[in-house]
Order: sequence, then C-alpha cells, then structure tokens
Amino acid sequence: MDVVFLDKTRDDAFVAEVERESGQNVALCYQCGNCTAGCPYTFAYDIPVSQIMRLLQAGQKDRLLKCKSIWLCATCESCTTRCPNNIDVAKIMDVLRHQARRHGLAGERNVKVFWDAFLDSVKAHGRVFELGALATYVTRTGRFWTDMDLGPKIFPKGKIGFKPHDIKGKDEVKKIFDRFMEESSK
Repeated sequence: MDVVFLDKTRDDAFVAEVERESGQNVALCYQCGNCTAGCPYTFAYDIPVSQIMRLLQAGQKDRLLKCKSIWLCATCESCTTRCPNNIDVAKIMDVLRHQARRHGLAGERNVKVFWDAFLDSVKAHGRVFELGALATYVTRTGRFWTDMDLGPKIFPKGKIGFKPHDIKGKDEVKKIFDRFMEESSK
C-alpha cells in the first residue's frame, strides 16, 4: 500500500482545474468501486479508476498525470454508466489525459504517439488516412516489424488505401483543430 503525504503533495488548484474542465464535482465520489469493477481495462492499469478518483480528491497531480491508466482508458464510459452519483468519470479521465499532454507527460508514450498520428492525419485530410497514420506511428515508435504479418492479408482486400481520400468539408475540420488549439492555449 502506498502512503500519500497530503501536506507535501496536495495541489488544490489542480483539483479545481480538473473540476472546471470536466464539469464534475469529484468530492461526490465515495469510493464505491463500481467504476473499477466495470472497467474492461482494469487488468492493464497501473492505478485502478476508483484510486484515480481518490488521488484526484487528494490533489495528487504528479502521480495522476504520470500514470499509465489515463492513456489506456478506452473512454467506453462503463465507469460513467455505473457511477451511482452520476459522475462522468470517463470525462475526468479525458481531462487528465489532456492535462498530461499539456504538461509533456505521457505514461504510455506509444499510445500518445498513436493519438498524435491519428489526429494529425484527420487534421490533414479531414478523415484518417490509415496507411499514412500507420507509417507515422511506426516511424515515431520504431516498431517497424509489429503487425508486419497483417500487410499481405489486408492490402489485397483493399482495406487500406495507398493514397489519402480527402473529404468534402476538409477545411472545416482543420478549423476545428485550429479552434481547439487556440482555446486550449488560453
């Protein structure tokens, strides 16, 4: 069991910021554990969801923003659905992920790299260009041989195109990204 010294590491401003960004009152969580019991990824987390909520109540910014769990969350909203106090726990996990990104922290680097490759592709083409996003991910992570055996199976079926297909409204999608970057820098 880990001991948390609240007098040394508590960050009340962090708690207020997460509450403001998520629109949730984290004090409502009474640690029933329904979120953890329903989470399909608990087996892979370094900190279970209910403990994330408790650490958040205790203002443990560094521990939360450096953990792997926030990057492994699939945002399936099982935690949110099961919460008896109607706390949108998935939204809180999302806010923690965004804060970790802003602070340059990523407990699971490859997940962040995948997100970045995916979103860069959507920003450039209006939708994801799978082969381009895959190439970007492989290049940035150095995982050149991972899933290489799948190529001969999917390329003949036309599942992944060799060229990006831009969509109508591509410029509007780019404006959404630009607006997000502008508002998140405030």
